[in-house]
Formats: sequence, structure tokens, C-alpha cells
Amino acid sequence: MIKYKEFNVNFSAPLKTIDVKTLSDYAGHFNENEIKIVPNCAAAKVFLREIDLKYAKKLCRQYSGNASNIINNIIVEIEKIKSYGLKGSKRIYVDYDKERKVKNRAEKEEKRGQFYYTADNEFKKEVNDVPAKYTNKIICGASESVLKKLPDNFIDLIFTSPPYNFGLEYNGSADDHVWENYFSKLFAIFDECVRILKYGGRIIVNVQPLFSDYIPTHHIISNYFMKKKLIWKGEVLWEKNNYNCKYTSWGSWKRPSSPYLKYTWEFIEIFCKGNLKKTGQKENIDITADEFKSWVTAKWSIAPERNMKNFDHPAMFPEELVSRVLKLFSFKNDFVLDPFNGVGTTTKIAHNLQRKYLGIDINKEYCEKAEERVNYLL
Repeated sequence: MIKYKEFNVNFSAPLKTIDVKTLSDYAGHFNENEIKIVPNCAAAKVFLREIDLKYAKKLCRQYSGNASNIINNIIVEIEKIKSYGLKGSKRIYVDYDKERKVKNRAEKEEKRGQFYYTADNEFKKEVNDVPAKYTNKIICGASESVLKKLPDNFIDLIFTSPPYNFGLEYNGSADDHVWENYFSKLFAIFDECVRILKYGGRIIVNVQPLFSDYIPTHHIISNYFMKKKLIWKGEVLWEKNNYNCKYTSWGSWKRPSSPYLKYTWEFIEIFCKGNLKKTGQKENIDITADEFKSWVTAKWSIAPERNMKNFDHPAMFPEELVSRVLKLFSFKNDFVLDPFNGVGTTTKIAHNLQRKYLGIDINKEYCEKAEERVNYLL
């Protein structure tokens, strides 16, 4: 039996005999694997499987008067359907998202050892109460020291972007450490983040490797979390649309000896503690269907932050990036942490989206600006 996507198209008046013949003639240009049209009084039932919409419109133009209007009404309704696949010039409306069938999928996944690197983890499922003095707060201090004061297993989502060690000016803070020292300090902070994260919680890190040093920071950080037995959920490419390609260093110009590769994106690495599935109440879901369908495609085209000079910060991520992360990976009323909060984009958006938050940064001026952004929605 052929499967179709079925829907009705209503007309302003009952169909006349000539109108029924017109629809029959029009549908006759397509085979049963494409579209069938069944007239019924002042409506038509459409059985749609796949169609070349350009051809359908071209064919419609061959008709005139009321006949053309009736056919065009059907085409308009087809165009309203936003879920489809593409195959050549055709839109596919049935089974377009059907994966290749793998026989005995569950058995094969078990045989391969799905996220085998997390075996024998000792994560506890018990959740601790959220300390009131750390709820909806921005704290100025060394992140590792502040985090050590927090209880285990109470944070739902950690989203952060640590300093990239590029040599940027962070209002008096150094950003050009020896790499071994940089990762040692970063991982000491991440150790605490893993500890305070709930079972099923997510830690999401935005990072940009320093390609001129040939240090794959995103891989090194991912390898750290895997060694800590967190589950790698995925990676999002944040496409900045050539923002970071405005330079003229080519490595070996027109020679294969050592070309310098250019990247227009940053990386967002996503890890889960203990379980891929996060629990939450249905009424606390605030992502729309259109947002979900768009954002699960893991390449996000978002312009970089344009107001960094206003906040005197050299490396802010845009609010849209934080909104997507929080709505796709957390629920309203979840507790969100940014241990490198900077001028507070994460905490501002968490507040706006009805999440509880804690932001930590060592720079007093940044923390003051972060407080202002939450309180005055700057």
C-alpha cells in the first residue's frame, strides 16, 4: 500500500462539473507516487507523496480563470507544508526522514559498546538542594575556589566559554599562558564542574582552537571529559560567516609545503553526566517546534557579538547562541552555571528565559556589568 500525506483543501463555492474535470485533468499529469486529488463538493482531498513544485506551478499556468484559481489553492496548501525532504527537483513528503533500517539494531549497539568509555562511572543519582545564597547570583572570585564551596549534584546545565589563551586583553588578566599550565588550571575548574553537575545534566563548552599554535583545544577538552566518563552528546559548529578570516596569512602561498587553513566557525562541545536523557516537566519546555527542527541541525549560523566595545570585553559570545543552548538543552526553572561568566551574557539570558543562574568571574568590573545586564536587561 502506498503511503501519502493527506489533507483537505476547501474552496469558496461548490465545485462544478467542469471544475471536477479540470482537477482530474491536472492530476493526470502526475503518477500515483506523486499526488492524487479527489474532489468532494466544495473541497478536495489531496493525497501527496512527492512533487516537483516548479513543474506543478508551470502546469497550473496552462489553465485559466476559475480552473487556475482552484489548482493554485492546492499549490498554496502544499507550500504551507514545511516538513519535507529533497530528491533532485522533487519535495518528498513521506518517509523522507526514514533512516536506513539496520537489523537487530539494539543488539549491535550493545555489541559495539555504546559510549563504552563511560563504563564503571561512579556518578550518584541523588540530587542535592540548591543553596539559596548561590541562587541567581553573580560572584566575583576565582572560579575553582568558589566552586569548591558548592555541594555535589545540583546544577542542571553548565554553559561557558573559557579564555582561549590567544593573548587577548581581559582587563588586566593574562591570556597567554604556557599551554600545559593553561590546561592544568582549566581542568581543575572543570573537575569541580563535573562534581556539581546533576546526574543527566549537561556541560557545554564553546571553544576556538589556536590554529597558529596547532593546539586542537576542542579535542583536548573533549578528551578530558571522556576520561572523566561523561557522555559525548555531540558538537555544534557555530558558523560566524567569515568573521575570523579577515587576515592575509596564507602559510605557504600557492605552495603545498605548509598552507594555513582558515576557519569561519567555532566549536560547541556537548557532554552529559551519566545519562543522555534529562528529566523535566512538560510545562517547562519553552522551545518551539520550528526552533527545534532548525537547531538540531548542528551548524548554527549566528553573527558574532557586535557590542563588545560597549562592555570592554574582547571575547563575548552573542545572546542568540546562549538562547539556543539553553532552550535546546534545558527546561525553565533549571539551574544554569557559567564559571567564566565575563560580562554576563549567560546569566542575562538564563534570567530572561526563567532559569536560575550562577555566574562566576574573577574580574570585579565584569561582574558589576553582569549584574547591571541582569537587573536592567542591558
